[in-house]
Amino acid sequence: MIKGAGGVFVSADDMYLERLNKFENGGLYEIEIKKNNNPRLHGKLFAFFKFCFDHHNAENGDMAFANEAKQFNYFRKRLTILAGFFDEFVDFDTGEIRKEAQSLAWDKMDDVERGECLSAVINAALKYVFKNTTDENVINRLYAFF
Repeated sequence: MIKGAGGVFVSADDMYLERLNKFENGGLYEIEIKKNNNPRLHGKLFAFFKFCFDHHNAENGDMAFANEAKQFNYFRKRLTILAGFFDEFVDFDTGEIRKEAQSLAWDKMDDVERGECLSAVINAALKYVFKNTTDENVINRLYAFF
């Protein structure tokens, strides 16, 4: 969410508008608000996630029939894991080790850690999302993130 003039909060991304439109106008809601440190870098990271998501095309995943916000969140978590930001858990029933994406909590990272996180996500995307890309437009847009 981005705070606009007059104290009005608006969606930072159009994909969440559908969910916000489900709230009743004039309804009273309790929300938790956290301000992102270094919102410019945070915005760059999420713009990069969205660019990767759009390139990957949600139909390549196993959530092709979920709404776009769920597909994006699933994709973002998978890329976060591929970037090395995850916790491992053991399923006691099967003994299988499961990976769960860590929250990329900007407020708990300093600028160096944030930069390392962004770099790791970019490297994971280059390896797993854009590995066979030959489209010059995609490559040029990709370079614009560096």
